[in-house]
Amino acid sequence: MSVTVLIGAQWGDEGKGKIIDVLAPEADVVARYQGGNNAGHTVIVEGKKVVLHLIPSGVHSQKTLNVIGNGVVMNPVGLCTEIDKLASQDIEIISRLEISSRCHLVFSYHQALDAAFEAARGADAVGTTKKGIGPTYADKVARCGLRGADLCHPARLEAKFRTNCGKANTVLASLGAPLLDVDAEWGATKTACTRLAPLVTDTVLTLNRAIKAGKNIMLEGAQGVWLDIDYGTYPYVTSSNTGVGGAVTGTGIAPQHIKTVIGVAKAYTTRVGGGPFPTELCCDMGEKIRKIGNEFGSTTGRPRRTGWFDAVATSYAVMLNGITELVVTKMDVLDGLDEVKICTAYELDGNRVDYMPADAEDLARVKPVYESMPGWKNPTKGARSFGELPLEARNYLNRVAELCGAPVKTVSVGPDRAETFRV
Repeated sequence: MSVTVLIGAQWGDEGKGKIIDVLAPEADVVARYQGGNNAGHTVIVEGKKVVLHLIPSGVHSQKTLNVIGNGVVMNPVGLCTEIDKLASQDIEIISRLEISSRCHLVFSYHQALDAAFEAARGADAVGTTKKGIGPTYADKVARCGLRGADLCHPARLEAKFRTNCGKANTVLASLGAPLLDVDAEWGATKTACTRLAPLVTDTVLTLNRAIKAGKNIMLEGAQGVWLDIDYGTYPYVTSSNTGVGGAVTGTGIAPQHIKTVIGVAKAYTTRVGGGPFPTELCCDMGEKIRKIGNEFGSTTGRPRRTGWFDAVATSYAVMLNGITELVVTKMDVLDGLDEVKICTAYELDGNRVDYMPADAEDLARVKPVYESMPGWKNPTKGARSFGELPLEARNYLNRVAELCGAPVKTVSVGPDRAETFRV
């Protein structure tokens, strides 16, 4: 039996979906444990691109059960759209999909509140995807949310929906935002809820029975460590625990069952939305990396901020989550550069520090301390083993592993599944 957790070791968008897809043939179960359809996991196999927002990334393995765990917030309409999109690409998922009876549900009133709250913040906007994720988690904590189990009780679901939508209208009115037509919103939601009800089950039992049966289980996170609600660059964070702790609470799998924690990181660093970003390149090099790497959000289309690899942030992520191995993606984006840089420390108010400050305002003031390394002129793109990489690229990866405190075990040199190899 093996339970593996795969997390983003940076600010999200590291390529987790692709890596999950690469590893899925070895997994009997792939389970999402947090976040919602604010995630965008892109999987490309044989030139076919699939973008997943809620469905776990084990879609291409016919033996793999895909589980939406209790820590996820699930938008019924969004999930149905995603299922239909996969069907249009000849990927049938219904027979291999389970939804936790404990996962909380995202509705249109959550999205309206999300947008209204962001607008009200003005210059202090967090940069949310406006998918309603934060308001749904807020309802969860306030104990007024709707859960997967409610899908199996239509009358109860409708009554709760109408009550919550009415409450949301009161808040929207106070913010000067447009009000929702409760009847119309329920009409747009009802069909999706009815359709998904047969997929609802106690996924805690599913996962723990799989463990007892000796199955291989992959737990899939969304976003990245530095967007974690507790450990990220608060308040510029998501609304859930994105790390290994979230994997435990978001699935109901006890921590002693977790054998491997894989951290995924790009060969450089990116971030979407507001918040501090120590290695950000606001220059031609940053724009070059963005263009070559096609750094635009798969969920929002927003351009991602780009910067050099931050070993300070990533080493903290390794420590925090007990990461046992690293995956480095998008090595090919750095092909052809004369030099590449790694941030090895920060300067904060004249003092050198080798850790991530907990205060976002402190982090915003740090100056990165860089170590320069020779770039590689020969392309990594065609490599299918570590030995086929240019010497300078191998040296770079070895240095990343040394600075971060975890071995690099997998490398990706392109978007397709075949362009990923174990070290």
